[in-house]
Amino acid sequence: MATTLSRTVGTQTMTFESGKLAQQADGSAVVTYGETQVLATCTTAAPREGIDFFPLTIDVEERMYAAGKIPGGFFRREGRPSETAILTARLTDRPMRPSFKDGYRDEVQVVVTVLSADLANAYDIPGMNAASLATMLAGIPFEGPVGTVRLGLIGGEWRINPTFQQLEEATFDVVVAGRRNDEGTIDILMIEGEAPDSTWQLLEAGGSNVAPTEEVVAEGLEEAKRAIGEMIEFQLDFIAQLGGVQPKLFEPRPLYSDETFEAVKAFGHDRLAGTIVQDKVEREAALDALKEDLKTHLLGLWGDDGFAQRSSQISPAFKDLQKKAMRARVVDEGVRLDGRTPSDIRPLSAEIGLVPRAHGSSLFQRGDTQVLNVTTLGMLRMTQMIDTLDPEESKRYIHHYNFPPFSTGEVGRMGSPRRREIGHGALAERALVPVIPPEEEFPYALRLVSDVLGSNGSTSMASVCASTLSLMDAGVPIKAPVAGIAMGMIAEDGRFVTLTDILGAEDALGDMDFKVAGTREFVTSIQLDMKVTGLPGEVLAGALKQARDARLTILDVMHEALAEPRAEVNAKAPRILTITIPVDKIGEVIGPKGKRINEIIALTGADIDIQDDGTVFIGSREGAGADEAARMIDEIANPKPVLVGERYHGTVVKTTTFGAFVNLVPGRDGLVHISKLGKGKRLSRVEDAVKEGDALEVEVQEIDAMGKISLKPVGEEWLTPEGEEPREAPRGERPRGDRDRERRPRRDRDRPRERRDEPR
Repeated sequence: MATTLSRTVGTQTMTFESGKLAQQADGSAVVTYGETQVLATCTTAAPREGIDFFPLTIDVEERMYAAGKIPGGFFRREGRPSETAILTARLTDRPMRPSFKDGYRDEVQVVVTVLSADLANAYDIPGMNAASLATMLAGIPFEGPVGTVRLGLIGGEWRINPTFQQLEEATFDVVVAGRRNDEGTIDILMIEGEAPDSTWQLLEAGGSNVAPTEEVVAEGLEEAKRAIGEMIEFQLDFIAQLGGVQPKLFEPRPLYSDETFEAVKAFGHDRLAGTIVQDKVEREAALDALKEDLKTHLLGLWGDDGFAQRSSQISPAFKDLQKKAMRARVVDEGVRLDGRTPSDIRPLSAEIGLVPRAHGSSLFQRGDTQVLNVTTLGMLRMTQMIDTLDPEESKRYIHHYNFPPFSTGEVGRMGSPRRREIGHGALAERALVPVIPPEEEFPYALRLVSDVLGSNGSTSMASVCASTLSLMDAGVPIKAPVAGIAMGMIAEDGRFVTLTDILGAEDALGDMDFKVAGTREFVTSIQLDMKVTGLPGEVLAGALKQARDARLTILDVMHEALAEPRAEVNAKAPRILTITIPVDKIGEVIGPKGKRINEIIALTGADIDIQDDGTVFIGSREGAGADEAARMIDEIANPKPVLVGERYHGTVVKTTTFGAFVNLVPGRDGLVHISKLGKGKRLSRVEDAVKEGDALEVEVQEIDAMGKISLKPVGEEWLTPEGEEPREAPRGERPRGDRDRERRPRRDRDRPRERRDEPR
């Protein structure tokens, strides 16, 4: 029998349900928010032999029927996960993974299936809470519940779980997840926030909108803790209504025994100090050499059999010994692995214009981390179409992030992007979205590619810096430069040391990975992952301020490379003009079956994109082509009146037996009679004078009541030998097909008509 429980969360009702769907899963829950509904299941399997990690898998399955859609593509069924699904899976994984008990090695799979999407409420918040609830119901050693909420800074106030439509008026959008610690307070485990693309416009408009500064964001995180506490209580009350959950017994599987660690420590503790040198390559080589010496020592200490039994424990024990040594050095001495103080930034450098044929390019380097970014500008028809359960249907600013194995000096797989690459690319993309000029100001599609050429921590934030310089190099008028920095933390015995610009090793061995990007004025995106609990709110607020100091330093270095966007778009980029035509003229511009617009494209070489509202974007590698296409479209949409006596440079569009039709302006043709093409002489065929496609200068002689236009050719080549203008030929000299036909005499014309009643 199904059990349900409902509560008001934010401005809408959230409902938990279990016992009806997916009954064979270890734990399952259906969460409904508004009309958005998800099913989360949790299943487990026995641990695999020899694994030294916790095999947790989070999958998000979008069903297009949830929004009443048939999937795109040839097969008309869901294929590989969308970017939204991948990002939601990563979002769900990050706070849940550190919430499992140490030593748990069973395989765990959590699947979130989207059953209904109302296009108002995002499915990530109900999905993440459903994943936590299903895992709790499975009875496995999960130290939850994990509560998740979204906050939107709208009109200067933080609102809980705003809709897509409400977020259009927000200056910051952040998802926060956390759980309750032993003291009963809420610990934040994960933060993912961004300033939407409308932020800059809202701030410029003034009113009650508030910029998301570090202080404002810190206040929002404290507000999130209260809402997270309510979500945790909601989950606990639902579990209590079910009668509780019988926890499953498990035997912890530590990676190494206490005896192994003591043996590793006895040999390596004092020797580790000599391996901690500033250069990454030398440090890693020294650590590898020490590890080999350690193995040789333990082989002699334990013997062949003992070493074979414990060999898999040596690496994790040695890693934890490094961790303890690094952390003690930072906390006790204030010295990091590479010799910096906690607030120091590694050497910075920035260059622009590296790639000759690119529209914009830059190289940004921070220590050993090096990122090349390239900007490509295109017509708006190159905008990416999005086929997901979100209301967003297209995206004109696209950022792709590549992390090849050579960036860390390794050999590895190359190919399609993995979840990590998609996640890092999305983070860097969101950091720049608020400063990208709107389509009305800059009618281009933008694709940026960040290729990581060297990695030693925080490549995503280096991608943010490289993207800013690359955009400015391409001549994109961004609202302000954006820079990013990654912060870390060491927490030991109630002491917290915040680290600026963390190394890869400090990320792996530390307790926090906190990425902050923004302009000089406000934060544009943040991402936080915590590995420990009990972090005071003021410590997190202090980390935000320390990140701002570092960001301003980086912006100064970027300013030296390029102070502002170039005044003109790169000459190699397409030139795009924007004109507006009446909506009722769109059909005339396009023409039957696209004939007219295709003719313009063929003649000018321009790329033309016509919007439903009459906006026309014209792009061309050559400025003259764009100008000519704009002129031709304007003539069709806003034709000038044809007047008697006016002369036109026309084109012969059709020939008949009695004359040639000449196009004067788009949509208006006139007739040159055959007699005016013969220079006073009879022509047997119009084609003896002109052919279709010929250019012909003509003068309007007459416009009759029906609007038909009579023309005559002008120019010396059309004068008679006597120097007179062509005259209309006498009736007797007109071509046979045009002269009046004489009635033929009937053969029996003079024969008396017979009466029907007379005999023949």
